[in-house]
Amino acid sequence: MICFIAPDEPDAFEVNARKPGNEWLKCHPKGRPKDYWTAFKAELADGFNNLCAYSVMYEPVGTVDHYRSCDNHRDQAYEWSNYRFASAWVNSSKRTEDDKVLDPFQVKDGWFEIILPSLQLVMTDAVPDNEKPRAKYTLTRLHLCDDERVIRQRQAWYQMYQAGQLNLDGLEKLAPLIARAIRKQQAAG
Repeated sequence: MICFIAPDEPDAFEVNARKPGNEWLKCHPKGRPKDYWTAFKAELADGFNNLCAYSVMYEPVGTVDHYRSCDNHRDQAYEWSNYRFASAWVNSSKRTEDDKVLDPFQVKDGWFEIILPSLQLVMTDAVPDNEKPRAKYTLTRLHLCDDERVIRQRQAWYQMYQAGQLNLDGLEKLAPLIARAIRKQQAAG
């Protein structure tokens, strides 16, 4: 994971999502909130540079992740500040874990790194002691360390770079943690 800056709320969000969504909640005290947020998925993806907030790799489709789940925090269902852009399988893995999983807006750069050549994601000593349990839980719960799905994605990006199909600057845009691992390896000589 890397530090993401919260994207600005789209101008039309208040009128087209928050207001109708909160009205829907008043009339429907139970059940999954009506989806008014997907209409703003493109703006959310743009705010995350089309990177999954958790796997930190290019995500062409993605989903709107409610960082604080609708099941646990219905009042946050239509709050832009509660949205993260995520791969569908990662979002599904997170489910209702809410604050047990690190918030991509609170993660600092350098807390996690990719190990070459295994392409495993690990937390570094830069993670503050008080956040280490959540960091470890995040890696496990979201299958970010060494799950086949994420390793295969990383392998594809890494192989494209090694084959010369992608330069380091391009890799930085599509899989920044892999690019950083390569730069670290190059600097070490």
